[in-house]
Amino acid sequence: MSKSQKEMMEEALKQLRVFVESIKKSTGLPIVPDQKSGAALWYDQREITNKYLVSVDRIRPFYDGLMDGKLMATKCKHCGQLYFPPQVDCPKCRKSDVEWVELSGEGELVTYTVINIKPASFAHYPDYTVGIARLKEGINVTAWVRGEPEKLRIGMRVKIEVVRRKPEGYLTYEIVPAE
Repeated sequence: MSKSQKEMMEEALKQLRVFVESIKKSTGLPIVPDQKSGAALWYDQREITNKYLVSVDRIRPFYDGLMDGKLMATKCKHCGQLYFPPQVDCPKCRKSDVEWVELSGEGELVTYTVINIKPASFAHYPDYTVGIARLKEGINVTAWVRGEPEKLRIGMRVKIEVVRRKPEGYLTYEIVPAE
């Protein structure tokens, strides 16, 4: 029976803690070399669990759109800049006067990658693909890509679909091949 990704990660972290402790005993500092670059990394001795509440009141139409199966963006009424994810304060002209626009959801796949090594909060998912789609409105959307990675091609037509992400059950959006 093979170990789950979470068990492998926990084992690797345990080995790292043992290594850090040996370094700390010899040098007095929890600084270890990065495996790829050799750069000095500080190993924090505290574990942090992060749960938070963030006000989304000013971008509520985005979430209302998801509930209606729509992908919403904001457009600055002064300079015409389109924003996705939506913003209600335009960094280009520094105005806070935007209109909500529904995106077509149609575009092409710019790039993608398969995620095999996941952060702990995504360890319960099987390997997944993340991509960037350039919509016909000219903006890029980063999202999970549905379908088999072997069948994806840069430049292929795609669409954005609102989906219910399992097992959490919340609404989000995915890039879906249209061909």
